[in-house]
Amino acid sequence: MQEKLKNIEIFSLLNEDALSLLALHCKLVNHKKGTVLIYAEKVEPYFYILESGIARAYSDGENQQITFWFGQAGDVLFSYNSYINNKPGYENIELLEDSTLFQINLNTLLKLYSEHLELANWGRKIAELELIATEKRLIDRSFKDATERYQDFINQQPELVKKVALKHIASYLGVTQVTLSRIRAVYK
Repeated sequence: MQEKLKNIEIFSLLNEDALSLLALHCKLVNHKKGTVLIYAEKVEPYFYILESGIARAYSDGENQQITFWFGQAGDVLFSYNSYINNKPGYENIELLEDSTLFQINLNTLLKLYSEHLELANWGRKIAELELIATEKRLIDRSFKDATERYQDFINQQPELVKKVALKHIASYLGVTQVTLSRIRAVYK
């Protein structure tokens, strides 16, 4: 397990001892496309790292789902509110492909944080990186128009354009599918 973890960038922040300790508590799991790993309004017991596959985080709107994040190999998947406050989260996380993930019980992970400074700092760093990414998405959505957001999306995550349903990309960009089709026509 430790050798598999070494191949994922987020684990490069850990020294060998901390990585070995974490590996003892990780389980490799496989889930099918369409599996919802994390549910809104539920305290979620697991923290995941994608080894392979694609995921999306979304919230349910009145008559639609709003996608606000896509995850790929090496990304972490967890409910922020469960992770930080042990309370039900607001997001659902669904797998968009058959996926392999590292899974660790959240209570176990938090116990490791309390007992090992290296792991605690790693957990803090993960939260910081996710906060920065969330802040960037919020700023981009507030100040960039849909065409600019789409251009950024295809520049930063070109493989997702080919693998993710257009309805999810449109939702992520905050536009209708018709508007996304018009924007995409410019880039073909």
